[in-house]
Amino acid sequence: MDTVYRLEGSHVVTGPMAGGPWDPKMQHGSAPSALIVAVAETVPTAVPMRVARLTVDLMRPIPVAPLQIKTEVLREGRKIQLCSIDLIADGKLAVRGTVLKIRREPYELPGNVSDEPVALPPAASGHLAKGKITDNPFMACLTMRVVKGGFNEPGPGAVWFRVERSIIDGRSNSAAMRAAIAADFCNGASSVLDFRSWTFINGDLSVSLARDPVGDWILLDAETWLGPDGSGIACARLGDAQGYFGRAAQSILIEPRGR
Repeated sequence: MDTVYRLEGSHVVTGPMAGGPWDPKMQHGSAPSALIVAVAETVPTAVPMRVARLTVDLMRPIPVAPLQIKTEVLREGRKIQLCSIDLIADGKLAVRGTVLKIRREPYELPGNVSDEPVALPPAASGHLAKGKITDNPFMACLTMRVVKGGFNEPGPGAVWFRVERSIIDGRSNSAAMRAAIAADFCNGASSVLDFRSWTFINGDLSVSLARDPVGDWILLDAETWLGPDGSGIACARLGDAQGYFGRAAQSILIEPRGR
């Protein structure tokens, strides 16, 4: 299978390209995040709407295995729709996502209202990402160009992402799907600790979008803050050639390796 997923009604066939950096038998977090967005975008709305917010709660590691989808509309309106998307593996809830959609209604705004421009170098000026976090099956779907820091350098990082193939068989990747894929790298792109001495995982992902991204490349401009008790937060601004359009955040757990 040349894509990550194939949908058969509420059943999901998962291909090996879903595999993540820590165990190829467990899915990369970007994959189910994009799947949740894709499913939510197929839920009919009363008027044209777009994805404004995605929240993903990871209940347990997600196997590279068949999944079942359970969809529920929690709020239905003419201006807002809220969907719940559950991904179930072997009869157990693996991921719970909520997607907020907001009505599309173009307005002519004052001239002083515009996107904050991106001051970082463009994707063409970056170098290809390297390191353990890039050595996994899901990376076959992406090109990543680093323009600040990097996956091997502790501290803030900025990376441009381009999705190179369809995540779901027979479907194009939507703008919101591409944003969700990039957003899941907040933690990895901006770790403040050495990968060789520490492990870190995120239990969730939250993404808010002021507008749809444009163009093929999405920028993740990320930073991590740690507390004294083994937890922290990784946050990022999301941008494109027109400027910053969104924000992302992950709650993270850290531990010394070998513990």
